[in-house]
Amino acid sequence: MSVGLEVKNEKLETKKEQVISKRFYIESYGCQMNFADSEVVASIVSNHGYVSTTDLNEADLILLNTCSIREKAELTVRKRLESFNKLKKHNKKLKVGVLGCMAERLKDKFLDEEKIVDLVVGPDAYKDLPNLIEEINDGRSAVNVILSKDETYGDVSPIRLSSNGVTAFVSITRGCDNMCTFCVVPFTRGRERSRDPKSILKEIQQLVDSNYKEVTLLGQNVDSYLWYGGGLKKDFGKISDLRKKSSIDFSKLLKLVAESFPKLRIRFSTSNPQDMSLNVIKTMSSYKNICNYIHLPVQSGSDDVLKAMNRQHTRKEYLTLIKEIKTIIPECGISHDMITGFPNESEEDHKLTLDLMDEIKYDFGYMFKYSERPGTYAGKKFDDNIAEEVKKIRLQEIIDLQRKHSSYRTNQYIGKFVEVLIEKESKKSNLFWSGRNEQNTVVVFPKEFYNVGEFVNVEVNSCTSATLIGQATGYSIK
Repeated sequence: MSVGLEVKNEKLETKKEQVISKRFYIESYGCQMNFADSEVVASIVSNHGYVSTTDLNEADLILLNTCSIREKAELTVRKRLESFNKLKKHNKKLKVGVLGCMAERLKDKFLDEEKIVDLVVGPDAYKDLPNLIEEINDGRSAVNVILSKDETYGDVSPIRLSSNGVTAFVSITRGCDNMCTFCVVPFTRGRERSRDPKSILKEIQQLVDSNYKEVTLLGQNVDSYLWYGGGLKKDFGKISDLRKKSSIDFSKLLKLVAESFPKLRIRFSTSNPQDMSLNVIKTMSSYKNICNYIHLPVQSGSDDVLKAMNRQHTRKEYLTLIKEIKTIIPECGISHDMITGFPNESEEDHKLTLDLMDEIKYDFGYMFKYSERPGTYAGKKFDDNIAEEVKKIRLQEIIDLQRKHSSYRTNQYIGKFVEVLIEKESKKSNLFWSGRNEQNTVVVFPKEFYNVGEFVNVEVNSCTSATLIGQATGYSIK
Protein backbone atom coordinates (compact mmCIF):
# COMPACT_ATOMS: atom_id res chain seq x y z
CA MET A 1 0.00 0.00 0.00
CA SER A 2 1.37 3.43 -0.90
CA VAL A 3 2.05 6.08 1.76
CA GLY A 4 -0.51 8.42 0.16
CA LEU A 5 -3.24 5.79 0.31
CA GLU A 6 -2.39 4.99 3.94
CA VAL A 7 -2.73 8.68 4.87
CA LYS A 8 -6.03 8.93 2.98
CA ASN A 9 -7.47 5.86 4.74
CA GLU A 10 -6.27 7.18 8.09
CA LYS A 11 -8.10 10.47 7.47
CA LEU A 12 -11.29 8.61 6.51
CA GLU A 13 -11.14 6.50 9.68
CA THR A 14 -10.54 9.64 11.77
CA LYS A 15 -13.53 11.37 10.16
CA LYS A 16 -15.67 8.27 10.71
CA GLU A 17 -14.71 8.20 14.41
CA GLN A 18 -15.57 11.89 14.74
CA VAL A 19 -19.01 11.31 13.21
CA ILE A 20 -19.72 8.29 15.39
CA SER A 21 -18.67 10.20 18.51
CA LYS A 22 -21.45 12.77 17.98
CA ARG A 23 -24.43 12.29 20.24
CA PHE A 24 -28.07 13.33 19.97
CA TYR A 25 -30.65 13.83 22.67
CA ILE A 26 -34.38 13.84 21.87
CA GLU A 27 -37.26 14.99 24.03
CA SER A 28 -40.94 14.48 23.12
CA TYR A 29 -44.09 16.37 24.06
CA GLY A 30 -47.77 15.85 23.33
CA CYS A 31 -49.60 12.88 21.88
CA GLN A 32 -48.57 9.26 21.40
CA MET A 33 -48.00 9.99 17.71
CA ASN A 34 -45.22 12.42 18.63
CA PHE A 35 -43.50 9.78 20.75
CA ALA A 36 -43.78 7.30 17.87
CA ASP A 37 -42.38 9.93 15.49
CA SER A 38 -39.40 10.45 17.80
CA GLU A 39 -38.54 6.78 17.34
CA VAL A 40 -38.56 7.31 13.56
CA VAL A 41 -36.35 10.39 13.98
CA ALA A 42 -33.96 8.44 16.20
CA SER A 43 -33.58 5.81 13.48
CA ILE A 44 -32.90 8.40 10.76
CA VAL A 45 -30.40 10.38 12.86
CA SER A 46 -28.64 7.21 14.05
CA ASN A 47 -28.16 6.13 10.44
CA HIS A 48 -26.45 9.49 9.89
CA GLY A 49 -23.73 8.58 12.39
CA TYR A 50 -25.12 9.97 15.62
CA VAL A 51 -25.45 7.97 18.84
CA SER A 52 -28.42 8.41 21.18
CA THR A 53 -27.80 9.72 24.69
CA THR A 54 -30.04 10.32 27.67
CA ASP A 55 -27.60 12.88 29.10
CA LEU A 56 -28.40 16.38 27.88
CA ASN A 57 -24.94 17.64 28.85
CA GLU A 58 -23.06 15.33 26.49
CA ALA A 59 -25.26 15.96 23.44
CA ASP A 60 -23.98 17.58 20.23
CA LEU A 61 -27.53 17.79 18.88
CA ILE A 62 -30.68 18.39 20.94
CA LEU A 63 -34.04 17.73 19.29
CA LEU A 64 -37.40 18.74 20.77
CA ASN A 65 -40.41 17.02 19.22
CA THR A 66 -43.18 19.49 19.94
CA CYS A 67 -46.95 19.74 20.28
CA SER A 68 -49.26 22.61 19.28
CA ILE A 69 -52.59 21.23 20.42
CA ARG A 70 -52.73 23.63 23.39
CA GLU A 71 -51.05 26.91 24.29
CA LYS A 72 -49.65 25.36 27.48
CA ALA A 73 -47.74 22.77 25.44
CA GLU A 74 -46.09 25.51 23.36
CA LEU A 75 -45.19 27.55 26.44
CA THR A 76 -43.55 24.47 27.96
CA VAL A 77 -41.35 24.08 24.87
CA ARG A 78 -40.37 27.76 24.84
CA LYS A 79 -39.30 27.57 28.50
CA ARG A 80 -37.37 24.41 27.75
CA LEU A 81 -35.54 26.13 24.91
CA GLU A 82 -34.57 29.01 27.20
CA SER A 83 -32.96 26.50 29.55
CA PHE A 84 -30.57 25.44 26.75
CA ASN A 85 -28.90 28.85 26.68
CA LYS A 86 -26.33 27.84 29.30
CA LEU A 87 -25.60 24.61 27.45
CA LYS A 88 -24.97 26.51 24.22
CA LYS A 89 -22.64 28.96 25.94
CA HIS A 90 -20.69 26.06 27.41
CA ASN A 91 -20.65 24.06 24.17
CA LYS A 92 -20.31 26.35 21.13
CA LYS A 93 -20.80 23.39 18.75
CA LEU A 94 -24.14 22.36 20.26
CA LYS A 95 -27.05 22.51 17.81
CA VAL A 96 -30.73 22.67 18.77
CA GLY A 97 -33.61 21.55 16.57
CA VAL A 98 -37.38 21.89 16.90
CA LEU A 99 -39.46 19.12 15.32
CA GLY A 100 -43.13 18.29 15.03
CA CYS A 101 -46.35 20.28 15.07
CA MET A 102 -44.98 23.45 16.65
CA ALA A 103 -42.23 23.53 14.03
CA GLU A 104 -44.80 23.16 11.26
CA ARG A 105 -47.05 25.87 12.70
CA LEU A 106 -44.34 28.51 13.23
CA LYS A 107 -41.99 27.47 10.41
CA ASP A 108 -39.00 29.78 9.84
CA LYS A 109 -40.41 32.32 12.33
CA PHE A 110 -38.96 30.02 14.95
CA LEU A 111 -35.43 30.96 13.96
CA ASP A 112 -36.24 34.64 14.52
CA GLU A 113 -38.32 34.22 17.68
CA GLU A 114 -36.09 31.69 19.39
CA LYS A 115 -32.47 32.68 18.71
CA ILE A 116 -31.27 29.42 20.21
CA VAL A 117 -32.89 27.28 17.47
CA ASP A 118 -30.74 26.12 14.52
CA LEU A 119 -33.06 23.59 12.91
CA VAL A 120 -36.82 23.52 12.23
CA VAL A 121 -38.37 20.33 10.80
CA GLY A 122 -42.05 19.50 10.27
CA PRO A 123 -43.62 16.04 10.80
CA ASP A 124 -43.39 15.03 7.12
CA ALA A 125 -39.77 16.09 6.55
CA TYR A 126 -37.80 13.84 8.87
CA LYS A 127 -36.10 11.96 6.04
CA ASP A 128 -34.42 15.25 5.12
CA LEU A 129 -32.75 15.44 8.55
CA PRO A 130 -29.32 14.19 7.33
CA ASN A 131 -29.12 17.04 4.79
CA LEU A 132 -30.42 19.61 7.26
CA ILE A 133 -27.95 18.49 9.94
CA GLU A 134 -25.10 18.94 7.45
CA GLU A 135 -26.32 22.48 6.80
CA ILE A 136 -26.41 23.49 10.47
CA ASN A 137 -23.01 21.87 11.08
CA ASP A 138 -21.69 24.09 8.29
CA GLY A 139 -22.95 27.13 10.17
CA ARG A 140 -26.26 27.71 8.36
CA SER A 141 -29.75 27.47 9.85
CA ALA A 142 -32.07 24.93 8.19
CA VAL A 143 -35.84 24.63 7.74
CA ASN A 144 -38.03 22.00 6.09
CA VAL A 145 -41.71 21.98 6.97
CA ILE A 146 -43.18 20.82 3.65
CA LEU A 147 -46.28 18.65 4.16
CA SER A 148 -46.49 15.44 2.16
CA LYS A 149 -49.40 13.68 0.45
CA ASP A 150 -47.87 10.22 0.75
CA GLU A 151 -45.16 10.07 3.45
CA THR A 152 -45.93 7.43 6.11
CA TYR A 153 -42.35 6.43 7.12
CA GLY A 154 -43.40 2.84 6.41
CA ASP A 155 -39.86 2.06 5.20
CA VAL A 156 -38.17 3.30 8.40
CA SER A 157 -37.52 0.87 11.26
CA PRO A 158 -38.04 2.91 14.45
CA ILE A 159 -35.51 2.83 17.28
CA ARG A 160 -37.47 2.18 20.48
CA LEU A 161 -36.49 5.02 22.80
CA SER A 162 -36.60 4.36 26.56
CA SER A 163 -38.43 1.16 25.75
CA ASN A 164 -39.60 -1.27 28.40
CA GLY A 165 -39.08 -4.00 25.80
CA VAL A 166 -42.70 -5.08 26.26
CA THR A 167 -45.05 -2.55 24.63
CA ALA A 168 -44.64 -0.44 21.48
CA PHE A 169 -46.50 1.96 19.19
CA VAL A 170 -46.96 1.19 15.49
CA SER A 171 -48.23 4.07 13.34
CA ILE A 172 -50.82 3.10 10.72
CA THR A 173 -52.02 6.53 9.51
CA ARG A 174 -50.74 10.11 9.39
CA GLY A 175 -52.60 13.39 9.23
CA CYS A 176 -56.29 14.13 9.67
CA ASP A 177 -59.13 15.25 7.40
CA ASN A 178 -61.77 16.04 10.04
CA MET A 179 -61.17 19.79 10.46
CA CYS A 180 -62.55 20.21 13.97
CA THR A 181 -62.64 23.97 14.46
CA PHE A 182 -60.45 23.92 17.60
CA CYS A 183 -57.71 21.67 16.23
CA VAL A 184 -54.39 22.48 14.53
CA VAL A 185 -53.58 18.87 13.52
CA PRO A 186 -54.84 19.10 9.89
CA PHE A 187 -52.59 22.16 9.43
CA THR A 188 -49.52 20.76 11.19
CA ARG A 189 -49.73 17.11 10.06
CA GLY A 190 -51.50 17.46 6.74
CA ARG A 191 -54.04 15.32 4.95
CA GLU A 192 -54.87 11.80 6.00
CA ARG A 193 -52.72 8.98 4.61
CA SER A 194 -52.78 5.27 5.36
CA ARG A 195 -49.73 3.05 5.56
CA ASP A 196 -49.18 -0.09 3.48
CA PRO A 197 -50.43 -3.05 5.59
CA LYS A 198 -47.39 -5.09 4.51
CA SER A 199 -45.06 -2.58 6.15
CA ILE A 200 -47.25 -2.57 9.29
CA LEU A 201 -47.08 -6.37 9.54
CA LYS A 202 -43.33 -6.28 8.92
CA GLU A 203 -42.77 -3.81 11.76
CA ILE A 204 -44.95 -5.84 14.12
CA GLN A 205 -43.06 -9.02 13.18
CA GLN A 206 -39.80 -7.29 14.10
CA LEU A 207 -41.29 -6.42 17.48
CA VAL A 208 -42.51 -9.98 18.05
CA ASP A 209 -39.06 -11.30 17.09
CA SER A 210 -37.64 -8.95 19.75
CA ASN A 211 -40.07 -10.43 22.32
CA TYR A 212 -42.48 -7.50 22.55
CA LYS A 213 -45.86 -8.58 23.91
CA GLU A 214 -48.19 -5.69 23.05
CA VAL A 215 -48.60 -3.15 20.25
CA THR A 216 -50.82 -0.11 19.94
CA LEU A 217 -51.91 0.68 16.37
CA LEU A 218 -51.65 4.43 16.21
CA GLY A 219 -53.17 7.27 14.21
CA GLN A 220 -54.95 10.59 14.64
CA ASN A 221 -58.05 8.68 13.54
CA VAL A 222 -57.43 4.94 13.15
CA ASP A 223 -61.02 4.15 12.13
CA SER A 224 -60.59 5.99 8.84
CA TYR A 225 -57.65 3.75 7.86
CA LEU A 226 -58.05 2.76 4.20
CA TRP A 227 -55.44 1.07 2.04
CA TYR A 228 -56.08 0.64 -1.67
CA GLY A 229 -52.57 1.13 -2.98
CA GLY A 230 -51.50 4.46 -1.47
CA GLY A 231 -52.29 8.15 -1.65
CA LEU A 232 -54.88 10.40 -0.06
CA LYS A 233 -58.23 8.94 0.95
CA LYS A 234 -60.06 11.48 -1.22
CA ASP A 235 -58.68 9.66 -4.27
CA PHE A 236 -60.52 6.45 -3.32
CA GLY A 237 -63.58 7.44 -5.35
CA LYS A 238 -61.50 7.52 -8.54
CA ILE A 239 -60.30 3.91 -8.42
CA SER A 240 -61.89 0.85 -10.02
CA ASP A 241 -64.51 -1.31 -8.34
CA LEU A 242 -62.08 -4.23 -8.48
CA ARG A 243 -59.47 -2.35 -6.44
CA LYS A 244 -62.15 -1.14 -4.03
CA LYS A 245 -63.11 -4.76 -3.33
CA SER A 246 -59.52 -5.61 -2.47
CA SER A 247 -59.06 -2.53 -0.28
CA ILE A 248 -58.36 -2.87 3.44
CA ASP A 249 -60.23 -0.77 5.99
CA PHE A 250 -59.51 -0.62 9.71
CA SER A 251 -61.66 -3.60 10.68
CA LYS A 252 -59.86 -5.74 8.08
CA LEU A 253 -56.45 -4.50 9.22
CA LEU A 254 -57.34 -5.24 12.84
CA LYS A 255 -58.39 -8.77 11.87
CA LEU A 256 -55.21 -9.24 9.83
CA VAL A 257 -52.98 -8.23 12.74
CA ALA A 258 -54.93 -10.31 15.27
CA GLU A 259 -54.75 -13.45 13.12
CA SER A 260 -51.13 -12.96 12.11
CA PHE A 261 -49.97 -12.54 15.74
CA PRO A 262 -52.34 -14.57 17.95
CA LYS A 263 -50.09 -14.33 21.04
CA LEU A 264 -49.67 -10.56 20.78
CA ARG A 265 -51.89 -8.21 22.75
CA ILE A 266 -53.34 -5.50 20.48
CA ARG A 267 -54.64 -2.01 21.25
CA PHE A 268 -55.46 0.97 19.04
CA SER A 269 -55.84 4.73 19.38
CA THR A 270 -57.39 7.16 18.62
CA SER A 271 -60.94 6.52 17.39
CA ASN A 272 -63.37 9.09 16.03
CA PRO A 273 -67.09 8.55 16.78
CA GLN A 274 -68.15 9.49 13.25
CA ASP A 275 -65.88 6.86 11.66
CA MET A 276 -66.05 3.93 14.07
CA SER A 277 -68.00 1.11 12.47
CA LEU A 278 -69.85 -1.87 13.87
CA ASN A 279 -67.40 -4.05 11.94
CA VAL A 280 -64.57 -2.78 14.12
CA ILE A 281 -66.50 -3.51 17.31
CA LYS A 282 -67.45 -7.00 16.05
CA THR A 283 -63.82 -7.70 15.09
CA MET A 284 -62.75 -6.71 18.61
CA SER A 285 -65.26 -9.11 20.11
CA SER A 286 -64.11 -11.95 17.83
CA TYR A 287 -60.42 -12.00 18.85
CA LYS A 288 -59.22 -12.54 22.41
CA ASN A 289 -55.91 -10.80 21.72
CA ILE A 290 -57.60 -7.47 20.87
CA CYS A 291 -58.04 -5.53 24.10
CA ASN A 292 -61.54 -4.57 25.19
CA TYR A 293 -60.77 -0.87 25.38
CA ILE A 294 -61.66 2.13 23.20
CA HIS A 295 -60.50 5.72 23.57
CA LEU A 296 -63.47 7.61 22.11
CA PRO A 297 -63.16 11.42 22.31
CA VAL A 298 -66.47 13.27 22.56
CA GLN A 299 -65.30 16.84 23.51
CA SER A 300 -68.75 18.02 24.71
CA GLY A 301 -72.18 16.75 25.69
CA SER A 302 -73.97 19.66 24.01
CA ASP A 303 -75.14 19.48 20.39
CA ASP A 304 -74.71 23.24 20.04
CA VAL A 305 -71.07 23.05 21.08
CA LEU A 306 -70.45 19.92 18.98
CA LYS A 307 -71.81 21.76 15.93
CA ALA A 308 -69.60 24.78 16.62
CA MET A 309 -66.63 22.41 16.96
CA ASN A 310 -67.53 20.82 13.58
CA ARG A 311 -67.71 17.42 15.23
CA GLN A 312 -69.50 15.18 12.76
CA HIS A 313 -71.63 13.44 15.38
CA THR A 314 -74.46 14.45 17.67
CA ARG A 315 -74.91 13.63 21.34
CA LYS A 316 -77.57 11.04 20.43
CA GLU A 317 -75.35 9.39 17.81
CA TYR A 318 -72.48 9.20 20.27
CA LEU A 319 -74.67 7.62 22.96
CA THR A 320 -76.01 5.13 20.40
CA LEU A 321 -72.45 4.13 19.53
CA ILE A 322 -71.62 3.67 23.23
CA LYS A 323 -74.71 1.46 23.60
CA GLU A 324 -73.67 -0.64 20.60
CA ILE A 325 -70.17 -1.08 22.02
CA LYS A 326 -71.51 -2.14 25.42
CA THR A 327 -74.02 -4.51 23.81
CA ILE A 328 -71.38 -6.30 21.72
CA ILE A 329 -68.54 -6.00 24.30
CA PRO A 330 -70.18 -5.59 27.74
CA GLU A 331 -66.86 -5.31 29.59
CA CYS A 332 -65.29 -2.80 27.20
CA GLY A 333 -63.41 0.03 28.90
CA ILE A 334 -64.09 3.47 27.42
CA SER A 335 -62.17 6.71 27.93
CA HIS A 336 -62.76 10.20 26.56
CA ASP A 337 -61.35 13.60 25.67
CA MET A 338 -63.33 16.58 26.94
CA ILE A 339 -62.89 20.31 26.28
CA THR A 340 -64.59 22.84 28.52
CA GLY A 341 -64.94 26.56 28.00
CA PHE A 342 -65.30 26.46 24.21
CA PRO A 343 -66.46 29.85 22.81
CA ASN A 344 -70.11 30.62 23.67
CA GLU A 345 -70.43 27.51 25.88
CA SER A 346 -73.32 28.25 28.24
CA GLU A 347 -73.89 26.89 31.72
CA GLU A 348 -76.58 24.66 30.20
CA ASP A 349 -74.06 23.31 27.67
CA HIS A 350 -71.70 22.53 30.55
CA LYS A 351 -74.49 20.73 32.46
CA LEU A 352 -75.20 18.63 29.35
CA THR A 353 -71.54 17.55 29.37
CA LEU A 354 -71.79 16.51 33.04
CA ASP A 355 -75.05 14.72 32.26
CA LEU A 356 -73.43 12.80 29.38
CA MET A 357 -70.61 11.73 31.70
CA ASP A 358 -73.14 10.58 34.30
CA GLU A 359 -74.94 8.50 31.69
CA ILE A 360 -71.80 6.78 30.39
CA LYS A 361 -69.56 6.66 33.49
CA TYR A 362 -66.25 6.54 31.62
CA ASP A 363 -63.34 4.51 32.99
CA PHE A 364 -61.10 7.55 32.71
CA GLY A 365 -60.57 10.61 30.55
CA TYR A 366 -58.38 13.48 29.39
CA MET A 367 -59.90 16.83 30.28
CA PHE A 368 -58.82 20.31 29.21
CA LYS A 369 -59.77 23.96 29.17
CA TYR A 370 -60.27 25.37 25.69
CA SER A 371 -57.11 26.98 24.35
CA GLU A 372 -57.42 29.16 21.26
CA ARG A 373 -55.01 28.02 18.56
CA PRO A 374 -53.94 30.55 15.90
CA GLY A 375 -54.90 29.53 12.38
CA THR A 376 -57.84 27.34 13.33
CA TYR A 377 -61.40 28.18 12.31
CA ALA A 378 -62.36 28.77 15.93
CA GLY A 379 -59.34 31.03 16.40
CA LYS A 380 -60.35 33.09 13.37
CA LYS A 381 -64.14 33.18 13.74
CA PHE A 382 -64.98 32.86 17.44
CA ASP A 383 -64.19 35.10 20.40
CA ASP A 384 -62.56 33.22 23.26
CA ASN A 385 -65.30 34.66 25.44
CA ILE A 386 -65.51 32.30 28.41
CA ALA A 387 -63.77 33.83 31.41
CA GLU A 388 -60.68 31.97 32.59
CA GLU A 389 -62.13 31.61 36.09
CA VAL A 390 -65.29 30.04 34.65
CA LYS A 391 -63.18 27.63 32.59
CA LYS A 392 -61.28 26.60 35.72
CA ILE A 393 -64.47 25.98 37.69
CA ARG A 394 -66.06 23.95 34.89
CA LEU A 395 -62.90 21.93 34.33
CA GLN A 396 -62.66 21.10 38.03
CA GLU A 397 -66.30 19.95 38.05
CA ILE A 398 -65.56 17.65 35.10
CA ILE A 399 -62.41 16.30 36.77
CA ASP A 400 -64.22 15.70 40.06
CA LEU A 401 -67.05 13.87 38.32
CA GLN A 402 -64.63 11.76 36.30
CA ARG A 403 -62.75 10.83 39.48
CA LYS A 404 -66.07 9.66 40.95
CA HIS A 405 -66.85 7.58 37.85
CA SER A 406 -63.32 6.14 37.71
CA SER A 407 -63.71 5.04 41.32
CA TYR A 408 -67.05 3.45 40.45
CA ARG A 409 -65.43 1.51 37.59
CA THR A 410 -62.38 0.31 39.53
CA ASN A 411 -64.53 -0.83 42.48
CA GLN A 412 -66.41 -3.13 40.10
CA TYR A 413 -63.20 -5.18 39.73
CA ILE A 414 -62.84 -6.01 43.44
CA GLY A 415 -63.06 -9.78 43.93
CA LYS A 416 -62.56 -10.43 40.21
CA PHE A 417 -59.60 -11.82 38.25
CA VAL A 418 -57.91 -9.75 35.53
CA GLU A 419 -55.18 -10.58 33.03
CA VAL A 420 -52.19 -8.25 33.39
CA LEU A 421 -49.11 -7.77 31.21
CA ILE A 422 -46.22 -6.83 33.51
CA GLU A 423 -44.59 -3.67 32.15
CA LYS A 424 -42.44 -2.18 34.92
CA GLU A 425 -41.94 -1.66 38.64
CA SER A 426 -44.66 0.21 40.48
CA LYS A 427 -43.85 3.91 40.94
CA LYS A 428 -44.70 3.70 44.63
CA SER A 429 -42.83 0.52 45.58
CA ASN A 430 -40.00 -1.52 44.08
CA LEU A 431 -41.57 -4.57 45.69
CA PHE A 432 -44.56 -4.39 43.33
CA TRP A 433 -45.03 -4.86 39.60
CA SER A 434 -47.20 -2.58 37.48
CA GLY A 435 -49.11 -3.44 34.31
CA ARG A 436 -52.49 -2.94 32.68
CA ASN A 437 -55.53 -5.09 32.21
CA GLU A 438 -57.47 -5.36 28.93
CA GLN A 439 -59.47 -2.23 29.76
CA ASN A 440 -56.25 -0.21 30.10
CA THR A 441 -56.57 0.18 33.88
CA VAL A 442 -53.30 0.09 35.84
CA VAL A 443 -52.87 -2.95 38.11
CA VAL A 444 -50.18 -3.34 40.80
CA PHE A 445 -49.31 -6.48 42.78
CA PRO A 446 -46.38 -8.03 44.71
CA LYS A 447 -43.47 -9.13 42.49
CA GLU A 448 -42.93 -12.62 43.92
CA PHE A 449 -41.22 -14.68 41.19
CA TYR A 450 -42.85 -13.02 38.17
CA ASN A 451 -40.96 -10.98 35.56
CA VAL A 452 -41.46 -8.06 33.18
CA GLY A 453 -43.09 -9.19 29.94
CA GLU A 454 -45.13 -12.01 31.47
CA PHE A 455 -48.92 -12.30 31.41
CA VAL A 456 -50.35 -13.12 34.83
CA ASN A 457 -53.78 -13.46 36.37
CA VAL A 458 -54.35 -11.08 39.27
CA GLU A 459 -57.12 -11.23 41.85
CA VAL A 460 -58.16 -7.66 42.68
CA ASN A 461 -58.67 -7.04 46.41
CA SER A 462 -58.63 -3.22 46.63
CA CYS A 463 -58.38 -0.13 44.45
CA THR A 464 -58.03 3.61 44.12
CA SER A 465 -59.91 5.65 41.52
CA ALA A 466 -57.09 4.96 39.03
CA THR A 467 -55.38 1.74 40.11
CA LEU A 468 -56.34 -1.86 40.89
CA ILE A 469 -54.38 -3.57 43.68
CA GLY A 470 -54.21 -7.33 43.95
CA GLN A 471 -52.33 -10.59 44.16
CA ALA A 472 -51.05 -12.67 41.24
CA THR A 473 -52.55 -16.16 41.16
CA GLY A 474 -50.51 -17.63 38.30
CA TYR A 475 -49.49 -17.24 34.71
CA SER A 476 -52.06 -16.46 32.03
CA ILE A 477 -51.96 -18.91 29.13
CA LYS A 478 -51.31 -17.27 25.74
